Amino acid sequence: MAKSRNRILISVQEDITPPAWFDEAKIEGYVQAVLEKLEIDGEELSILFCNDAMIQELNKNYRDIDSPTDILSFENGEKYTDDEGEWIEAGDMALSLETLPKNAEYFKVSENEELKRLLIHGVLHLNGYDHGDAHIESGVAPTDEMLVLQEKILSEFGEVTLI
Repeated sequence: MAKSRNRILISVQEDITPPAWFDEAKIEGYVQAVLEKLEIDGEELSILFCNDAMIQELNKNYRDIDSPTDILSFENGEKYTDDEGEWIEAGDMALSLETLPKNAEYFKVSENEELKRLLIHGVLHLNGYDHGDAHIESGVAPTDEMLVLQEKILSEFGEVTLI
């Protein structure tokens, strides 16, 4: 299989300092590998790392839920062409750097594992997957198709260190 080419645009909310572990190249490489595992090619997606206040505002404005969350995905699906070829704008993700450690503690996993899980979760949402009302619960194996796939992919990247 030819190596996939995807555009992964990573940014950090303007008024916050990224954590010491934040490595844009590592995160981009990991998301690229997840897209390759899913056999996705020619996508452009963006990831905004933000604080709870910003993700709460997004959650309130777009989902009518007035509380912070771990990750939000906004599907696009539009196509465009440039000098490098045709691209699909998969969409945008927002990931809360403040909720990440809270999730890791709740699930009794490392922040590294939780970050990888959230990035997979966001990528799956941008590519049409949905888990309805099903959610990952501490100590409970998921049964929903999207969440089972998420955990399968996560297990295949066990050795990857982002944090």
